[in-house]
Amino acid sequence: MNGRLRRVNAEPRWLRALLLGVGLGFLFFFLALPLLAVFVEAFAAGWTAYAGALNDPETRSAIGLTLLVALFVLPFNVVFGVAAAWAIAKFDFRGKSLLITLIDLPFAVSPVVVGLVFLLIFGAQGLFGPWLAAHDIKVVFALPGIIIVTLFITSPFVARELIPLMQAQGKEEEEAALSLGASAWQMFRRVTLPNIKWGLLYGVILANARAMGEFGAVSVVSGHIRGETNTLPLHVEILYNEYNAVGAFASASVLALLALVTLLAKTVVEWRMRRENSMLLADLPAEES
Repeated sequence: MNGRLRRVNAEPRWLRALLLGVGLGFLFFFLALPLLAVFVEAFAAGWTAYAGALNDPETRSAIGLTLLVALFVLPFNVVFGVAAAWAIAKFDFRGKSLLITLIDLPFAVSPVVVGLVFLLIFGAQGLFGPWLAAHDIKVVFALPGIIIVTLFITSPFVARELIPLMQAQGKEEEEAALSLGASAWQMFRRVTLPNIKWGLLYGVILANARAMGEFGAVSVVSGHIRGETNTLPLHVEILYNEYNAVGAFASASVLALLALVTLLAKTVVEWRMRRENSMLLADLPAEES
């Protein structure tokens, strides 16, 4: 009976083949083919031209600045994401809904608008512009401005990954640890952190990918100063507008490689999360018995 019902409810083979073909076709034409085109164009003039484009001082500066911004941003993302998720998942307080809304704000606001807002705050004619100029402090058109807007854009990723995870886990284990005499730091290090480690790593990977690829907000506050404030996405645009196809696609290939590494890390983390969850579910009947 169950087998007959399963056959009745199953999709026809032609429909499954059609859906699979549409999905694979979409992945090929909109993901794989453009990615392949980047590397083909990057090596179109040969390996020597490709290596020379990457060895250009401005290109090396753009790569270094992109990695430096990500390195600065990620620790703040981790601290903010864990603290916000802990507060929302473990405690009830006034303004909780407002805090969740504020965390989601960077998802709703255009990155260009974010850059303009920070330009109005820290720019020469902005709210704090005269004071910053009087004290010879540069925020916009310098590294601090790029870090600030990137931090704003990437701030929700870790928190948004951890909030549902910590809500699903509940707070029974933390309460048990406290009742046994553990300090707050011991509870976090030995109970909370092991439970959220894969979700935390997943959020960090997503935040890092966005930090390295951010264009709109950084474009507004960077000033496009060659060799100083151009991140890799901005450098690719400048080279392409100057009809330097080899240099543009060589720089774009670096971004593509970073994206592939990020995708591989994301896949590994997802696999580990599924494996750990399946092992926990497999142990449930044994514990109940």
